[in-house]
Amino acid sequence: MKKEIKIGLFGFGSVGRGLYDVLGAVEGKDITIRRICVRDLSKDRGVSAEFTDQPDRIFEDPEINMIVELIDDAEAAYYIVRRALEAHLPVVSGNKKMLAYHLPELIELGKQTATPFLYDASACGSIPVIRNLEEYYDNDLLVSVKGILNGSSNFVLSKIFNENMTYDKALRLAQELGFAESDPSLDFDGWDSLFKLVILTIHAFGIYVAPEKIFRYGISTMNEADIRFASEKQRRIKLVGHVEKKNDGGVYLWVVPQLISRDKYIYSVEDEFNGVVIKGRYYYKQFMFGRGAGGHPTGAAVLSDITACKYDYRYEYKRMNSGLDIRHTDDVCHRIYFRYRTEEDRNLLKFQLIREQYTSGEWNYVVGDVCLSDLVAVKDSLAGRDIFIAAYPWN
Repeated sequence: MKKEIKIGLFGFGSVGRGLYDVLGAVEGKDITIRRICVRDLSKDRGVSAEFTDQPDRIFEDPEINMIVELIDDAEAAYYIVRRALEAHLPVVSGNKKMLAYHLPELIELGKQTATPFLYDASACGSIPVIRNLEEYYDNDLLVSVKGILNGSSNFVLSKIFNENMTYDKALRLAQELGFAESDPSLDFDGWDSLFKLVILTIHAFGIYVAPEKIFRYGISTMNEADIRFASEKQRRIKLVGHVEKKNDGGVYLWVVPQLISRDKYIYSVEDEFNGVVIKGRYYYKQFMFGRGAGGHPTGAAVLSDITACKYDYRYEYKRMNSGLDIRHTDDVCHRIYFRYRTEEDRNLLKFQLIREQYTSGEWNYVVGDVCLSDLVAVKDSLAGRDIFIAAYPWN
């Protein structure tokens, strides 16, 4: 494509502004933002740039030769990305929810139009996980991808376990610092991690699994009893996204709090940082670490995508085209910690084996083996209850 890049930018929130600042710090003028589309033109953005609230002003500008989409509206983001690909305009996207629901369709459209379409910044902020999975782990040796995929929830958990903050106080601090939204459910109920896991799974194993098919449980119901249990076991609670291939070729995914032991890489991942462990046969484990929240780190990741697009880099989706028999499965069991209050709550989970249990007048818990398929079967019944679920790995 043309050496000089003139960007049509959609969105000027934390990441959009972060990209603007990062570009301002880069030497050379071969990448510039020509026009920015926002919803509210009356808002003072504090920068000297050309703003519009009309998408057509960007798509019909003959000088714009790349689209960058950084908005929080998933359906609007889908419209923007699809329109860009149909117009043969290279496009960079950061909307993980949109990608999690529409990625197979957009991959096919990108192939049909032979147009670069990149989104490394949508998963794990500043960590280039997607491109590494594409280029380095593009073989059948990969076993699992597991880690902290959401910086906001990790910030709160770090404050709780390192500084003895209450959940509410840590959440308020995260909101004050811009790491959490006023409505924190996207981060703390596991949705953000779920969307990222869907995206990573396509590049890791070449299979698309719709978000509604995956078990997801967050940390918003965690209480002092759960924190005390973790501390007594010399573990920390981390919200973890996990995809793994079994020996029979089945791939399972889940997003769930995990009781992490001290010898694990992600035990020491603190604050708004993300940490991803990639495991394979023969090379065992490799660890990637970086900031997972904040406008500037994510803006820098967006710039990396822009630069890659400039040189006509494209994802090849090698695992999707490998011809291997990869399928989604929930046929796996794990050791689970389950804190509950009533017998009705207790009966929600079908334990294959009970290894430890405790009852009192205030709270109760069970530690035992539960099949992922049974968790998926009851996932819609778990919301709104005074319970907490966490995976409890053996090591």
